[in-house]
This record gives sequence, C-alpha cells and structure tokens, in this order.
Amino acid sequence: MRIVVAPDSFKGSIGAAAAAAALAQGWLSVRPADHLTQFPLADGGEGTLEVLAAATGAGRWHPAEVTGPGGRRVDSYWLELPGETHVVELARASGLPLLAAPEPLHAHTAGTGELIGRALDAGARRLLIALGGSASTDGGTGALAALGARFLDAAGRDLPPGGGALAGLAAANLSGLRPPPPDGVRCLTDVRAPLLGPAGAAAVFGPQKGADARQVEILEAGLERLADVLGGDPAVPGAGAAGGAAYGFATAWGAALTPGAAELCRVAGLDRALAGADLVITGEGGYDRTSADGKVAGAVFAAADQAGVPAALVAGVIAAVPPARVVRAVALADLAGGAADARASPARWLRAAGRMLALDLGEKC
Repeated sequence: MRIVVAPDSFKGSIGAAAAAAALAQGWLSVRPADHLTQFPLADGGEGTLEVLAAATGAGRWHPAEVTGPGGRRVDSYWLELPGETHVVELARASGLPLLAAPEPLHAHTAGTGELIGRALDAGARRLLIALGGSASTDGGTGALAALGARFLDAAGRDLPPGGGALAGLAAANLSGLRPPPPDGVRCLTDVRAPLLGPAGAAAVFGPQKGADARQVEILEAGLERLADVLGGDPAVPGAGAAGGAAYGFATAWGAALTPGAAELCRVAGLDRALAGADLVITGEGGYDRTSADGKVAGAVFAAADQAGVPAALVAGVIAAVPPARVVRAVALADLAGGAADARASPARWLRAAGRMLALDLGEKC
C-alpha cells in the first residue's frame, strides 16, 4: 500500500513533522512493507515556515529579536524565499505559546510588525504573512503601530497595546505607516471567520486565548470600534484570523487574504503526492466544526476527495463528525484515557494511532 501521512502540528504538543514521523512509525510497526510518504503541513499557523522551506527546497533564515505578545523580548526569525519573497509567521513573534499565561486584553502583535519591518529593510519585494496561533485580539493594531501607524484616543494620545484598549479608539493616523512592498502582501489565514459577531475573532477565538465572557464583550466592542474607524469590509471570510490581524492588514495595508491550508497544500504539491495513493492520514490537535473550513484537515479532505483517495483522521480530541470520505477517525484522548495524558506524550499515542489504523485499514483501502 501507498500511504500519505499529512498532518498539521498538534498545537502546543508536537510539530507536524514529528507527528507525521510518529504516525508512520506506528503504521510500519504493523505493515513494514508498505510505502509511506511523510508530508507535514500547516495552515498559516505554527510550522508554516518549515513547510514552505521544505516545499521550495530553498530559503534563507533570518534571526531577529522582537517584542513578544506580552511585552518581553523573544527570539524569532523569518524566511526569505527566491524571488525576494519574504515570509513572516505571526506565531513566531506574537503566538500564544510565547506567553507564560494568557493575557487576552493586553496581548498584542507588535513583534509581528517588527519582523515585517526587518523583512522590508532586508529588501523584500513581496510579503507572505502567515496568520495563526496568535495570543491577541488586537485587530493587527500592534503590528501596524510597529510599522508606523498611530491609534489614538479622544485626547489624541496613543492607545496602549492590546485589544482591550480598542473600545477607546477615536482615530487612526496612517500617514506614517510604511508602504507595503512593491509586489504586494498576502496573508495566509488559518480560519474563514469574519472579524465581528458570533462567528468572529472575539466570540469564537477569544476564549481560546483566555478571555472570559466579559472580556469577550470588551474585545468585540474594540474590534467594532476599529472597523468603524478603519472602514473596509469586516465580513470578508478570514478577516477574523489571528485576532483580526487579517482585517487590519487587509484594510490598512491592502493585503490579500488567502486560505493558508489550501495554499500550502498547493505549494507543497499534495495533489501530486496523492496520485496513486491508497490512503491519506491527516490530523491536528483538536478536530471541531472549524476544522473543515480553512484548516489542514479540511484542505486534505478536499484534496483526497478530488483525487478519489480515502482518508483517515487522527486528532487529540474529536468534537465534530468528519466527512464521509473519512473511513476511520482516532482520538488520542480516547487512546490515552484523557486529553491531558495525550498531550503529555503525543508521540507515544500517535504511534499507537498509527498501529491502530494499520490494523484496521491495512487490508481494506
């Protein structure tokens, strides 16, 4: 059999490449003669730079120290690809794992703006900004401020960083904002959520960043105020990505929004990998109702459907019914006896999942 193992990272637990290796090891322990292709993926969140570097076979890494989402300095980097295309991953500068504890009202994206500024200084003609895994809900104002924009209260003072302050926004001065590179900016979004409302950045993703119900209301009010001041279209699919940073970049900087998982699958050549395959295995930390729309699992399922290849799903927790093409779904939490145990030893339980899939599907696909 030919198997393609194409997971995302299991966020906060194990990276995509290590997850693919563990699943492959588990499968091969049962069926050592099968041919497995490890094909780690990303959706615009953590791991995007590594996927692009591997897919292109070229790239130059640029280290940088920037302001993390909580204000302390963090070590980061960005990737320069051929053609003077530079790729910045928000998770590397403004990601939730960079905080010792969530700061839903005060976390910001300033470090992402600092990385972008370094890329511009290094001669970027085109920018890709991978949006996902953010710690904040600041509408991208931290990043834009680091690039020269000013967000002012009614007295003309600069607002403090973080989404919690945006309800006091009275005006935005973009006259000092650095211009985008000559060949444009594209944001790779990991969700298709709008900026506002019950499906938006604050309501859906705020709690994942530590916000309680009252803080979600504050963040929603701030994003509403930002939309009133900046204009644009907050309802565009993907505008709510990275705490609304996608909206900020699109409105203030003219960035195009592109679903990250589908774009990375295209760049990496998933369609070619699936040609002649008997099965594709994908996975992520938590499979839920958002997974089929903008996440790696959904993009892999779509590619598998187009290629006529059955799919299997492995996730830390499964909270939604996968589509019909998925012939087997395995939750690591069920194997481990709990989500905490699964997160504590992800490689062990991914190997167990790989063994289970080989036993269940090895003669069926």
